[in-house]
Amino acid sequence: MKGKKRILMLNYEFPPLGGGGGVAAKKLAEGFIEQGYEIDYLTTWFQGLKEYEKVDGINVHRVKVIGRKELPTATMASLLSFPIMAYKKGCELCEKNKYEFINTQFAIPTGPLGVKLSRKYGLKNILSLHGGDICDPTKKSSPHNKWYLRKAVRSVLNNSDIVVAQSSNTKKNTIKYYNPKKRIKIIPLPYTPIKFKKASRKQLNLEKDNIYLISVGRIVKRKGFDFLIKSLAKLNNPKVHALIIGDGPEKQSLIALAKELNISKQVHFLGFVSEEKKFQYLDNSDIYILSSVHEGFGIVLQEAMQVGLPIVATNNGGQVDFVKNNKNGFLVKFGNTNAMKKYIEKIIGNKRLRDKMSKNNKQKINDFKLNNIAEQYLEVRKR
Repeated sequence: MKGKKRILMLNYEFPPLGGGGGVAAKKLAEGFIEQGYEIDYLTTWFQGLKEYEKVDGINVHRVKVIGRKELPTATMASLLSFPIMAYKKGCELCEKNKYEFINTQFAIPTGPLGVKLSRKYGLKNILSLHGGDICDPTKKSSPHNKWYLRKAVRSVLNNSDIVVAQSSNTKKNTIKYYNPKKRIKIIPLPYTPIKFKKASRKQLNLEKDNIYLISVGRIVKRKGFDFLIKSLAKLNNPKVHALIIGDGPEKQSLIALAKELNISKQVHFLGFVSEEKKFQYLDNSDIYILSSVHEGFGIVLQEAMQVGLPIVATNNGGQVDFVKNNKNGFLVKFGNTNAMKKYIEKIIGNKRLRDKMSKNNKQKINDFKLNNIAEQYLEVRKR
């Protein structure tokens, strides 16, 4: 449509490539479209994907990078090469189209690309921080641990026009490790309720009378699934089972841990499943467990809230902004199996509390509507 307002979004990942950051950025793009904008989204190409296609109204432009080996995770080479390889395409798009502003997702690896394009073409650049691009306490390669990455992140922060963090935790870590000269605005990640076909426990091969704890995510150390398994063992209740959806390098060690704790039959590794199947499992579970060492925001919690699951989550990350004790869940310190056990038992044993938490979560999810979040971005851009 000629003359339509346009936004250029930059992100090294876009579904099906990558994880939650790509999913959240895609939803934000859909929110901008609802506000009347045309979106060009510049991202990474992968085998089997098109260099250009229109996805849910988004113009997706993909560029080849060095060393991307799989859809779920990026190699260091692919991360470092993305801003370099995407620069030419970014220039082409900026010369062809008139953009109101650039939205750059992740301080690194995408940040330098956003800064360079915004400077060259005189465009306002809104930088969106996701957490792991600032501080991931489980990785030695985390930006806050490497002086050269700290320097790069600080430069991106100070040379972006507006900085947005998706949680108070991300804002706090940004100030702590980088002390930027910019003010940081908190805008949470958007969420669109997922439609799915209902299924019964019997159809999912789940026992009618069991209590099911559920957790979703890549099976990596940061997700802390060992904490979940150790807490399950501490419950000492054969009727309580854990469903773990996802896959990753820590799976075999977790299987060994469950065997060592004599709860192998209570821990079910379901692997990667379809979006619909994931929601069917969520809908048939009793409590959502977020056992992560740290979580930038926790899109999986929004999914749990949609189906009204009470939540027990660790207290380090963006989840502290919206998981409130005794209202819609409980927060625990990572590794405190006694606290995890106590709160799981409290929810299981109190139907009134379960119902209250379920109702509150179904209401709370409305705070993250696409229009609401997109409007906050468009408002902060005016400053």
